[in-house]
Amino acid sequence: MTSPASHVLVIGECVADIVRTDGAPDRVHPGGSPANVAYGLARLGRRATLLTELGPDANGRLIRAHLESAGVRVRAAEVERTPTAVVRLDGQGRAEYAFEIGWTLPSTAGEAAEFAEAPAVVHLGSIGAVTEPGAAAVLALVERWRGRAEISYDPNVRPALMGERAEAVRRVERCVALSDLVKASDEDLAWLYPGERPDAVAERWLALGPAVVAVTLGAGGAFVRSAEGERVGAAAVPVAVADTVGAGDSFMAALLHIRATGADLTTCLSHAVTAAALTVSRPGANPPSAAELAAALTAGRESYSDAV
Repeated sequence: MTSPASHVLVIGECVADIVRTDGAPDRVHPGGSPANVAYGLARLGRRATLLTELGPDANGRLIRAHLESAGVRVRAAEVERTPTAVVRLDGQGRAEYAFEIGWTLPSTAGEAAEFAEAPAVVHLGSIGAVTEPGAAAVLALVERWRGRAEISYDPNVRPALMGERAEAVRRVERCVALSDLVKASDEDLAWLYPGERPDAVAERWLALGPAVVAVTLGAGGAFVRSAEGERVGAAAVPVAVADTVGAGDSFMAALLHIRATGADLTTCLSHAVTAAALTVSRPGANPPSAAELAAALTAGRESYSDAV
């Protein structure tokens, strides 16, 4: 188990999310699942470094400034243009994405990942973990750190970018097999394994090697299963939803952060679902600070005590 002050290396894409709602002007938010996780970790007080790609354009400057404002150390290979995603929100705040993105992280990126302080956790996910040619560099870095750091993974499936399903499943399962901790949404699993129950997929993934698999269920809450046979579930925290952008990434960041303290699965899950709820209560991928999360957890415990 890692220490509370441990360093997390996150590897993956940054994306400028252009949020589009009928009857309202476009809003641009810094995004990209790995970038959101790094930002969420830093907001919670964790030392986080993001190895990524950014363009020299306005979107790239916006994203870098956003990440660094929380304390994320950004190490970015330069690309011609920062990737974008048009995010369309429905009446319930649910998001659909249309991407303009490439992922070409060079094999020399490993040279930029030499740190005075070795990471205790290496997190990978989403587009950067499975999209070539950059995915090869990501997996080479994971192989380098495996055994010396805990590996975490979130597939954060984007069907429009995943290609043929069987090959996508193969690539995702390769990442699962390299990982100690895996998190996915029920929507991810429904696309990867149509018709299979989330619990059945979690069991399948545990057999590939991870110690822990967490699955988010939207309004249905979330559950965590361990290789030792433990299963813990949690209800979603009721909030007024602004939008769901970044909710899963906030869940992931909080899960990684509290897990580093040695907390049990029940505590880890409570922190994660509360962080996700705070994020969906406000626009964009805006995860909570450590103080906001602590206050929300305290308020939730007090509400429970009053009800009892």
